[in-house]
Amino acid sequence: MNTIGNDIRITLWGGSHGSHIGCVLEGVKGGLELDNDKITEEMSLRRPSPGIGTARMEKDEVLFLSGVTEGVTNGDPISIMIANNDTRSKDYEQFRHRPRPGHADFTAVIRNPNHDIRGGGMFSGRLTAPLVAAGTVCRLGLEAEGIDIGAFTRGIGEVIDPQERSIEECWDSRAFSSRACTKDLDDEMIETIMNASSEGDSLGGVVECHLENLPIGVGEPWFDSLDGELAKSMFSIPAMRAFEIGDGLLSSRSKGSEMNDPFTLAGNEVFTTTNHHGGVLGGRSSGMPLVFRCFLKPTPSISKTQCTVDLESLQDVQLQIEGRHDPCIVPRAVAVVEAMACHCIYDMMSRGGFLEN
Repeated sequence: MNTIGNDIRITLWGGSHGSHIGCVLEGVKGGLELDNDKITEEMSLRRPSPGIGTARMEKDEVLFLSGVTEGVTNGDPISIMIANNDTRSKDYEQFRHRPRPGHADFTAVIRNPNHDIRGGGMFSGRLTAPLVAAGTVCRLGLEAEGIDIGAFTRGIGEVIDPQERSIEECWDSRAFSSRACTKDLDDEMIETIMNASSEGDSLGGVVECHLENLPIGVGEPWFDSLDGELAKSMFSIPAMRAFEIGDGLLSSRSKGSEMNDPFTLAGNEVFTTTNHHGGVLGGRSSGMPLVFRCFLKPTPSISKTQCTVDLESLQDVQLQIEGRHDPCIVPRAVAVVEAMACHCIYDMMSRGGFLEN
C-alpha cells in the first residue's frame, strides 16, 4: 500500500505526530559507501526556512537501524528512522469532523473513521523526510555511476523564472532559501510568499529537475516507460497536480517540424541538436539531459476562514484553521523531487541491468 519501486523499493511507515517516521529501502546492493555529510545536507534542504516555512522545526537526524555496517551498505534491507519531536496535536482534532478544504482529511476519515488525524497522519508531507533520506542513498548510487541530478524552483505564484537553466545553476539554487537560481529571483519569490502569508493565504509553484549522463535505453515501452514511472514517483509527493517532461504542454500547440529534435554526430556519438523531448524517446532515455517539471498546488491549510461541512451534524459551517503550516511548500519540495527522481532512476537502471556497482 505504501511501497514504490520494483527492484529498489521504498516502503513508508509512521505518521506526522507519531513518535517516529521512517521507511525500509530494499534492493540496494552491498558495498555502497554512504556519506553522512551528504545525507545531512540533503535533509537540511527539506527543512523549512524562517519566514517562508512552517514554524515546526524538526532536527531530522537519520538513524539507520539495519542494512548499513560502518557506513557501508551490506545488502540487507535498509531501515531508516527519524524522530518526531516538535508536535502540537491539539490543533488537529476538529478536522476529523470538519475536514479542511483541499486536504486529505475528508477522504481519509470517510474511508477510515479511525484515521490518525494528527498533523494529517500518514497523508502528511512530514513523510517526505524519510523519502529524502532514502533518495539520498539512491543518489549516492547514481553518483557512483557518473549520473548528475539537480533541481530548482522554476516559479512561485506569479513569479516565474523565464531563463533556461543548466544543471550547474540547479546546484547554485542550494544557496537560496526559495531554491531560485539567482539572488534577484530569490528575493522576489520570498517577498511573494511572505505577502501571501501575511494575508492568511498560501501559494503553489513549479519545480524543475535535470538529470545528466544517463545511458541510452533506460526504461521500457508502454507500461514501464521512464517518463511514466517518473510521473508516478512525482505524483506520490503531496500537493503535486501536474507533470511535464521536455517541452510538455507546449508540444500540444506546436508542429512536428518545430518539436522534432534532429539527430547529429559528434565523433562516434549520436545526440540531438535540441532537446524538446526532454531526454526520453519511446519511454527510454535518449542520452540527452532528462528535464521535467512538477506543478504543486498551494498549501490547503490557510488561516483565512473557509467553508466546510460538519460530518456529525451534516451542516455547512465555517472553518478557522490554526497551527503551523507552510505558506508555500515549493522550496522544500525541491529536495523531495530530487530524492524521488533519484529513487526512480536508480530503480529503472537496476531493472534494465545498467548498474555496475
